[in-house]
Amino acid sequence: MRVWDVDPKILCRKHLLGEHRELHGLYNILAHDKKGYRNHPETKRWEGKLAALYARHERLVKEMERRGYVHASPLDKKFAKGKKLQDAFVHTPAEQLKLLKEKPCDCPLD
Repeated sequence: MRVWDVDPKILCRKHLLGEHRELHGLYNILAHDKKGYRNHPETKRWEGKLAALYARHERLVKEMERRGYVHASPLDKKFAKGKKLQDAFVHTPAEQLKLLKEKPCDCPLD
């Protein structure tokens, strides 16, 4: 499970759509107090920050639509409470860029 903290424009199709899918799962875990992945470090860093997670979703959707994808899975905004900015990281954005560069994908990082 991963929600990146880098500009969605630099994510390849695989990472953009994968993050979108995982973000939905994470949002549901936190919004509905589900148990699955509850103790995962990525889940823990978003606790109390559903407003920030909602904002990240909207950035992903904007990029998906820019690329011509049709988005049909909005998040329920009524759960978008808490901090509006993510300030905790499993890996810093700089470390995330390094991780992306090491992956065999088409992320346009150069």
